Formats: sequence, C-alpha cells, structure tokens
Amino acid sequence: MSQPKPRKPRPLGSILFYFGYLVALLVIGAPMAILSIPLPLRQRFSLLNIYNRFVLFWLRITCGIEYRFEGLENIPSGNHVMIANHQSEWETIILHTLKPPLCTVLKQELLNIPIFGWGLRLIKPIPLDRSQPAKMLRKVLKVGGERLDEGLSVLIFPEGTRVAPGKRKPFSKSAAMIACKAKVPLVPVAHNAGEHWNPKSWIKMSGRLTLRIGKPISTIDRRADEVIAEAEAWVEKQLVEISAIPRPPQ
Repeated sequence: MSQPKPRKPRPLGSILFYFGYLVALLVIGAPMAILSIPLPLRQRFSLLNIYNRFVLFWLRITCGIEYRFEGLENIPSGNHVMIANHQSEWETIILHTLKPPLCTVLKQELLNIPIFGWGLRLIKPIPLDRSQPAKMLRKVLKVGGERLDEGLSVLIFPEGTRVAPGKRKPFSKSAAMIACKAKVPLVPVAHNAGEHWNPKSWIKMSGRLTLRIGKPISTIDRRADEVIAEAEAWVEKQLVEISAIPRPPQ
C-alpha cells in the first residue's frame, strides 16, 4: 500500500475550488433543480447528484486530495439507516452519491439558502427546528419512519453538529431508535474529512481523505442504546486508525 501524501495547505487551490463551486451552483445546480421537479424521486436524486459529483471532482483536482473508499460493498441493497461522524460539508455531499435515494436529517435553516436549499427541498429531507428541541426527537422518529416506509434510506449525523477532528461528542440514539422500530439495519460510516475541509477555514488541506463503511448492524430484537453503542465504538475505532490528528482518550 502506498504511503499517503502529507497534509499541506492549498490556499490557491482553495480559491479555485470555491470559484468553481459557486459557478457550478449557478450553471449546474440551479438548472438541475428546475429540471428535476417533475421527475420521480430516484431520477430526481440522480439528476441533482450531477452537481454533487462535480463538487467532489473539483475539490480533488484543485486541492490535491486523494480519496480512499473502503467497504462500499457493505451498503445494503434495501433501505436502511446510515450514520456518520460529522466534521465537514464533504460527507454531506459524498454520502448522497453512494446509494440514493437517501434523505438527510438537517438544520431547517439550510432549506432557506438560495439554489442550494431549493435542491435540498426536492430530495425529501427531515428538517429540524432547533428553537423547539422538545419536538425535534419526536419529528425525527415520526418522519424518519415514514421515509423508510416510502422506500428511502435515512442519513443521520448522531453527534448532532459538526465536531472538529480530535474532538468527541456522544452519539444520540435517535438513528438507532428509527432503525430498531422499522427493523432495518444500521450502517456506520467513519471518515476524516474535517482534516481536509475544515468548516472554520476557507483553506483546504491536501492529503488522503479516507471514508470507511462498516458492515450493517442488525437491529432485530435489539435495544436502541445497545445498537448505537456498537456503532459508536466501531466509528471511534476507525477514526483512531485513519485520523492524522490524534483522537481524545475515551
């Protein structure tokens, strides 16, 4: 196995990336959003993913990031609940391209962003109003179950917010609750995207970005807290192996 390239800041490449990112949003994202409106949901996902795939390609080219994907064969053919650690915007893009249709639990404010938010509305997300925390869990459980019944899979970031590399935040068990109730598998994902796309800095870092997908975790006749504990332990183990920034002690 070849050694990964060291992480280096790419200020010029980052400028080029954001230029292409914004141009593509206008040239690709907006037309695709309009054209996808009358389409069935699966075809709508495929069309909107043209923009996502361009962003991933452009990031790799301009910022010298090497992508490594492991465990793609572990994604079930049927609907499921997927969880991932949340470090950046990258994982919110890539996970939608792996096996659509996949609806995401996200902040309600994202739906109000021009063009970007319009596209999000078309793929049946589960928006959360953080000003009403008492209602959030009930909504996630209710709408998440409905999405699974419709044949979609559900993506949840159980940390609830972005967590910087080298930091930890306990996983919420809402994803496991949805999966256990629907009796569908829970698929854990781990990645180190925040080491290359830091949401608090416009400068991207070159190097190897690794994404690992674990084997589906059965939820049949199991408690949600048991399932999420198994998933969290798996994610943390992978992060210890793939992260350039040391993990905090458990």
